[in-house]
Amino acid sequence: MRVRCVNCELPYPETGLPYHCPNCGGLFDFDGPFEFAVDKMDAGLPGIWRYRHVFSLFPGAPVISLGEGNTPLLWIEMNGRRIGVKVEGQNPSGSFKDRGVAVTTSQLLARGVDNAVEDSSGNAGASFAAYAAKAGIRARVFVPESASGPKSQQIAAYGAELVRVPGPRSAAADAVLEEVRAGKAYASHAYLPFGLAGYATIAYELYESLQGAPGTVVAPVGHGGLLLGLVRGFEALVAAGMTKQMPQFLGVQAANCAPVYTAFQQGLDAVDAVIAEKTIAGGVAVRFPKQLPALMRELPQDSRIVAVAEEEIMPAVHVLAHQGLYVEPSSALVWAGMVDMIEEVTEPVIMILTGSGLKYAK
Repeated sequence: MRVRCVNCELPYPETGLPYHCPNCGGLFDFDGPFEFAVDKMDAGLPGIWRYRHVFSLFPGAPVISLGEGNTPLLWIEMNGRRIGVKVEGQNPSGSFKDRGVAVTTSQLLARGVDNAVEDSSGNAGASFAAYAAKAGIRARVFVPESASGPKSQQIAAYGAELVRVPGPRSAAADAVLEEVRAGKAYASHAYLPFGLAGYATIAYELYESLQGAPGTVVAPVGHGGLLLGLVRGFEALVAAGMTKQMPQFLGVQAANCAPVYTAFQQGLDAVDAVIAEKTIAGGVAVRFPKQLPALMRELPQDSRIVAVAEEEIMPAVHVLAHQGLYVEPSSALVWAGMVDMIEEVTEPVIMILTGSGLKYAK
C-alpha cells in the first residue's frame, strides 16, 4: 500500500511534504486498504501505536505519543435501548483529532520537518499544537476569529503561534495557504491522508472491546475524515478475517452547514449551491469537505447521512451532560441525529463523542 494522487496516480514524493499533487493538484490518498494483522500488533507500544504496522509510516518515522487512544467505551440509554459511547474527549488534547495528529506528526519528523503551519476551527489546531510541542516542531496555527476561547487558549498554551483570521472558517484556510506558498510545510488534517490511519484505530479498539463489530457506528461529519477512517478501519478488519460484516454507518451534520448531507441526497453537483449559515457546531462547519468524494465512493450502501436542526443541538448537549457526559456541540450531533433513527438502526449502536465540553465556550 502506497500513497498516491487520486487523480493522476503520482506516488507521494520521496522527499518533502506536499499537501496536494504537484503534478495535477489532486489529493493524495492511500492506494489500497489498510493491512491489519493481529500477529503484527506490538503491545509494548503506547495507545494507538500498538497498531503501528497499519500506519504505512515513512522510513525512520518515530513513535510520537501523548497517551492517545484506549478511550472509554461506556453504555447509556436512549428510549429504553442500550447505546455505546466512545468518549474521545478523553484523548490528551480533548478530542479524537489526537489519533490522526499523532500519526501525521510522526510523518513530519520522518521528513525532517521542524516548522509547520495548520488551520483549524479549534480541535485540530489544539491537537497539532500539542503534538508539535512534544515533537519539537515550531507550529503556527490559523483559526477563524470565531474559534472557541478555550481552544484558542489551548493552542497558545502549548507554545504555538496563534493567528486569528477575520471572517469565516474558509478565511483561515485561505490565509494558511499563503504561508504554504511561501515555503512552509502544511500539516493539514484535511489534505494529508496520514491521519486517516490514526482515526481507523477507533474501529480496532471497538472490535477489541465488543469482541466483534458493532451493528451501527454514528459519527459527526465535517471534512469527513473521521467517518472515512472508521469505514477503512472496519474494512481492514473484514479483510483480515476478524469479522464478516461491516457496521452500518450514520454520519451527522449540522443542517446549517450540511454539504455532505446535500451530496448524498442530491448528488455532488448540488454541493456548490449549499448556503453555509452559522452553527453552534463549529467543529463540523466545513463548507467544502475534502473527503466528500471518497465518502461517496466508500461508504457502504446501507449508510445514512442526516442533518440536525440548530435548535436540536444544545438540548442534545444537555441530555448527554445529565448522563455524566460533557461534550461540545459538534459531538452532541450524534445524539440529536439518533433521536428519530433509534428504531431503524442495527444493534449494538456506538456513538463517537468526538470532543470534550471543556473546549466549548459561547
